[in-house]
Amino acid sequence: MSKMNKLKRDYEKIEIPPELESVVNDAIRRSKPKRTKRPVFRNWMIGTAAASAIFVGSLNASPSFAQAMGKLPVLGSIVQVLTVNEIVFEEEKFSANLSSPAITGLGDADLQAALNEKYAEENKVLFDLFKADMEELEKAGGGYLGVDAGYEIMTDTDRILSIGRYQANTVGSSSTTFSYDTIDKVNNVLITLPSLFRDETYISAISDYIAGEIERQMAEDRDIVYFTEEDLGEGFSAIDANQQFYITAAGKLVISFDKYEIAPGSMGMITFEIPTEVVKDLLVSDLYIK
Repeated sequence: MSKMNKLKRDYEKIEIPPELESVVNDAIRRSKPKRTKRPVFRNWMIGTAAASAIFVGSLNASPSFAQAMGKLPVLGSIVQVLTVNEIVFEEEKFSANLSSPAITGLGDADLQAALNEKYAEENKVLFDLFKADMEELEKAGGGYLGVDAGYEIMTDTDRILSIGRYQANTVGSSSTTFSYDTIDKVNNVLITLPSLFRDETYISAISDYIAGEIERQMAEDRDIVYFTEEDLGEGFSAIDANQQFYITAAGKLVISFDKYEIAPGSMGMITFEIPTEVVKDLLVSDLYIK
């Protein structure tokens, strides 16, 4: 196995640390109803979970340090999201710009540490993969390669923090992926899509709505195009049980699809806000989805 293939395999395997998986599983169990030019590097701060721990420790010890280094404002009265790891690499035909968020102020130290470890590790492996791809391109005679990774705060309320992390790759054409973490800041729970619902019937309910919306959009606007069975032998059929999502400040569920996932690249990344009436009878509670 080549070095590049190994790195790609390692990156694809990054999901959540074991500690975070345990936190998620506990949250799901609790939520179910009870029944009987020269390369330039800048601010690559160690690049592992240790970096997050050291940096977050400094933030907690010195509010003035947090104020100086924070690239985002304080969220709510306690929780903060700051950029702790940043990589900038620039050559004539190769560029990488990667930044990692770190959360501080959550009431659950284990959840906070696991999330921060995941964020740091994702970008570390992504940069290793970028370097391996760069080496392969140089051996093949050159070409352009770029990667951009960062994050956006999708929602910030007294209860909900949704962080969207994006990755944009450019090799000839470009592709973009988004992943989200949505956190209940009051109960210190990482909210997963399955944990919102009583059972798996939410998959068909949301999928049916999206399929109808796709059909409606295409009928109303010829510039809107989604993959269909006629085009590729497969079109949208159903969301994944753990489809990427976030919750808006208004308490609406938004389902997200990456660029090229269900439509041509010209459509970009696609989101559907799901009307609450579509899922209200399937929810565990109305605490999050209004």
